[in-house]
Amino acid sequence: MEGRAVYVECPRDAWQGLARVIPTEEKVAFLRRLLDAGFDHLDLASFVSPKWVPQMAGSEEVLAQLPPPDGRDYLAIVANERGMERALEAENLTSVGYPFSISETFQQKNTRRSIADSWPLVERMLGRARSSGLELVVYVSMGFGNPYGDPWGPEAVVDFVGRLRGLGVRRIAIADTYGVAGPERIHQVLAAVAAAHGAADLGAHLHSRPDPDEVRAKVDAVLDAGVRWLEGALGGVGGCPFAGDELVGNLPTEVVVPHLEARGLRSGVDTAVLGDLAAEALDLRGRYG
Repeated sequence: MEGRAVYVECPRDAWQGLARVIPTEEKVAFLRRLLDAGFDHLDLASFVSPKWVPQMAGSEEVLAQLPPPDGRDYLAIVANERGMERALEAENLTSVGYPFSISETFQQKNTRRSIADSWPLVERMLGRARSSGLELVVYVSMGFGNPYGDPWGPEAVVDFVGRLRGLGVRRIAIADTYGVAGPERIHQVLAAVAAAHGAADLGAHLHSRPDPDEVRAKVDAVLDAGVRWLEGALGGVGGCPFAGDELVGNLPTEVVVPHLEARGLRSGVDTAVLGDLAAEALDLRGRYG
């Protein structure tokens, strides 16, 4: 296997659940170190109400203090049109991400909006993003199952992605929001979506216990389905408050990126500094968690 992987480092996901707000200057310093290490896709901010996510209240200030993207991707999460307004006014942003759950229960919990009401919102946000030169990324939440008993199956994910593609959404990541999908289910879902709609611009945002063998098995399931876009966070920080298992978090970047390289996929990241960066990520969690 040869080629390039798209690897998205997700400090926003790692930070958003911490109890104490990380000072802007510390966030910016850490993000600059990520850029220096070669990370070129960063999920680094969100424009949601500070009432719900206090950690992300200063996202505009963080973005303003970063170097221009210059071909890199700086993404922020939005959940509604007010968030989109803030994104359109922010400096240096290149992409906005919208979490769109295939589970009706979770869509209501996460965005206070039904699935039916979310489709026209996605269409409006896509138009506004395009007119402003931003890319809209849709994260299909609960894409590998849900704990609520809501209808789910690989064919439902295929249909959901097909409708998004029909609207013109190019970049779509399937998210294991609940954190329980094993390699077999991960491969089953991604292979079905890839067969129906192609693997280009299709990603996987997974969660896992920190066992390196489990992490690598999940990465292999993604790659063997033909998908080359993965996401994670240094130290495995953050990720999955819904799993009912405090050990389940983001895929640890310091495990994923070397495994991608071992599989013949270039990430552009300097693997020699991953250990130090992971230690710094864990230190931030320790001081502000």
